[in-house]
Parts: sequence; structure tokens; C-alpha cells
Amino acid sequence: MTITTSSITAGRPWQNWGRSVSAHPAWIATASSIDDVVAAVDFARDHGLTLKPIGAGHSFTSIAATDGVQLDVAGLGGILSVDGNLVRVGAGTYLHQLPALLAPLGLALENMGDIDSQTVAGATSTGTHGTGTAFGGLATQVVAITLVTADGSVLTISRDQNPELLPAARLALGALGVIVDVTLRCVPDFMMHAVEKAEPLEEVLDDWAHRASSVDHFEFYWFAHTTSALTKSNTRLPASTPRKVQGRLAAWVDDELLPNRLYAALCELGVRMPSTTPPLNRLSERLVATREITDSWHPVFTSTRRVRFREMEYAIPRENVPDALREIRATIERNGWRITFPVEVRATAADDNWLSTAHGRDTGYIAVHRYFREDPTEYFAAVESIMMSFGGRPHWGKMHHRDAASLRPAYPRFDDFLAIRDRLDPGRLFANDYLRKVLGE
Repeated sequence: MTITTSSITAGRPWQNWGRSVSAHPAWIATASSIDDVVAAVDFARDHGLTLKPIGAGHSFTSIAATDGVQLDVAGLGGILSVDGNLVRVGAGTYLHQLPALLAPLGLALENMGDIDSQTVAGATSTGTHGTGTAFGGLATQVVAITLVTADGSVLTISRDQNPELLPAARLALGALGVIVDVTLRCVPDFMMHAVEKAEPLEEVLDDWAHRASSVDHFEFYWFAHTTSALTKSNTRLPASTPRKVQGRLAAWVDDELLPNRLYAALCELGVRMPSTTPPLNRLSERLVATREITDSWHPVFTSTRRVRFREMEYAIPRENVPDALREIRATIERNGWRITFPVEVRATAADDNWLSTAHGRDTGYIAVHRYFREDPTEYFAAVESIMMSFGGRPHWGKMHHRDAASLRPAYPRFDDFLAIRDRLDPGRLFANDYLRKVLGE
């Protein structure tokens, strides 16, 4: 099988969304079928090149970068089959497309993060998660996967076929093959009651264990140089619950004007005049109004993010979140840094996926960000040191400096995953600099 000239072209420069990674693949292939994926894999292998699939490019690490063949899987989209609440979708389906696809079926995703720009394959492969102490990350909702492996074989992994591979393949960093479809375990459609408000940070930290578990989905943001936590408490309700949402103007102010247009201007001002950051953050703190709505699951889970940033996120034992955040705050103050973007704090349940950041333990997540025109190096390095002191595991799709030697002790099944990698990709067709760093050669 060969790739036709219509599906492979000369490569061109590529950047990820956060502008933290750039690459120049030699070739760009596109796929709209399994045969296209097999052909791309065969082409790369026959020409001694590596291959990496690309989705939305929303990872902040170089996990999708390659100088070989970049495979665009956007054409592998949509629902392929439905069996009760099990929905098989193409790997290139974007998360923001799923609500409309699932609505006619009366179904929903069990949980999701606050950004929906990623493809299903990219989100599951990097460990994308939301919040909620009774809920796992997106990969925990995967019950079956179809992969094209390095020799061009099509491999089905499910509870009935090759089930021993499922804990590795659900969250595999793109190291085992090209995902062409995944089967998601969905839930009946539901509404959510959302309450967003500013509260004293110290009170939230002191009551963290209760707050994290007292509602279905709890998270908060903290702007450096302020004393408030901007909390979001979401409670699941039956699908028949009436909607109660803001008027169009109020919603535009809260969802577009303040967090995107005005915030972009404040970030630019912070770059030019760092001394303005603390008072501007305190202004942002005061501008956040209490909001209470009831709406469908998707608009409550997600937020529109137009201001580009770079991010590092660490997973730590849930009980350590208050101490870790206090250390981050003290480090910022001690160094006199001016940090515009907020720190985000979430929590999830433990799971059994081998490379999941929540593997085997109830988990709290702390994410730090910097505006994409600011240098994150010093700030992120200091936060990473704090997170490692609490046994932290870095989000695979967000910036960090860990390598295989450092990561192996953090994951009890690390070597088991490597054994599966050796089995499915012995020649490292799907390797790149990032995987060589975090998994080894």
C-alpha cells in the first residue's frame, strides 16, 4: 500500500497553540480512513522516518513534534457506532463536537476538562482531566481502542480483545501506535447547577478536603498577589431540570469581555510594565461577580480561552494541595515575581491506567500558567521543585523537565508500560525527542 500524492505533501513549519513548541516535519500526511493511517505508517517505516499523529496541537510539551511524518487525523471524526451507552468515535473528533453528536442519543460525557479544543485521541493520550473527587480523567471513560501499530497491523484493544493492553493503551502518549478510534463509556444526559464566587483563600484551603468532595465538581483559581479563591461548585442534575442562565449581555461580559478581551489587554500591560501586575490582579479579583446558573453539562464544564498561555500542571496526593499552594504563594512573594495568570486547583479520583497522573491515588492538581509572551522558566522550575517534594507527577501534555529516570519511581507500572512499548513499537517508529526523554530510548 502506498500513500497517494493527494494525501502526503512536503512538510512545513508547525507550532503548537501555546507557541511553546515548533517543528518542521519532512512530510505531512492526512488520513480519513484506517487504510490511510496504515499507508502513512508504511510510508514512514519504509523511508526510515518516524511518524507522529497531530490533533489540535494543544499540548504544551513537544509530545506531537516530529521531523519525520506528521499525520493529521482530523479526517477521522464523528460517531462510528453506538451500543447502548458505548459510543465509538473517530480519533480526530474534537471534544467540542461531542455534545451535538451525543445529544440525539440522550448521552453525555461523564466528565471533562475546561478546554474542549483537543481531539479525543490527543486528550486521552495525554491524560486530560476535569475535576470531581468521584470522577477520573477522560481516559477512564475509554473502554476500547483501535490502533495501527508500527508494522501496519490494526489492533483492537478492549475488555474482550487484548484486555491486558487496555491500562497501557488508554493513556499511551502516542508511544504505542496511531489511534484511529476510541469507544467511550457515556452517561445519560444531565444538567448542572453552577455557583461561581470569590471566597477567602485561607478559608478554602483550611476546608479543602470537605470543599473538594462536598459537590460533584469543585475547583478554584487563585490570582497571585490577592487573598481570594475564585471558586466553582458544580452539582449534577437530571436532564429534565429547567435551564436558568444569564442574559446575553451578562454572559458576554462574564465569558468573553472579562476573561478574554480585557484580560488580553491586562496581560500585555503586565509584559510592558510588570509593576502593574499586582494591582491589576486585585482589580480582576474585584471584577469577578457571583454567578449562579443551571445549564447543560458542556457549557458548565468548559470555558472559552482566547488568551494564549503556557502551562505546567502537577498531580499530587489530594491532601497535600493546601500545603503545596501555600509554598507556591510564599515562593512568588519571596522572589518578587509578578505573575499575571491564575493558579488553577482541581481534584479527581484514583484510577488504574498505568501512566495516569492519578494512578493509584486520590489526586489534587495544581496548574500554573504564564502569558505566552512571558518567560515561564524560573517560575515553572520553582513550582516543579515544590511539586516533586510532594511526590508530584507532571501532566504529560504540559510543560515540565522530568526524564525517565525521574519518572520511573513515580509510576509503579512504568516498566510494564515500557514492555508493551517494546512489543508494539520495537523500532521506535512513533518516538520523538519528548518520548525519548520521558520513556527512554
